[in-house]
Amino acid sequence: MERDEDEPQPWLPGEHLPNDARRMGLSRNVPDGAMLDFAGALDSRKTSHRLVAWVLLAAFLVPVLLTVLRLLG
Repeated sequence: MERDEDEPQPWLPGEHLPNDARRMGLSRNVPDGAMLDFAGALDSRKTSHRLVAWVLLAAFLVPVLLTVLRLLG
């Protein structure tokens, strides 16, 4: 089976960073870029990926909500 030279190799990870993030100098080798690349690779058609997205959302929102509640209380 012959492969097209322009087709990406299956063992190389895809680049899922938005162009704005690349212009800012982010890559998957820095923590913020790695998180963006990971989140960009999630596929909403897969149930497990949706679950991971909800867990990530909770991981970022819970500390903010607790801080706001503490400030208001």
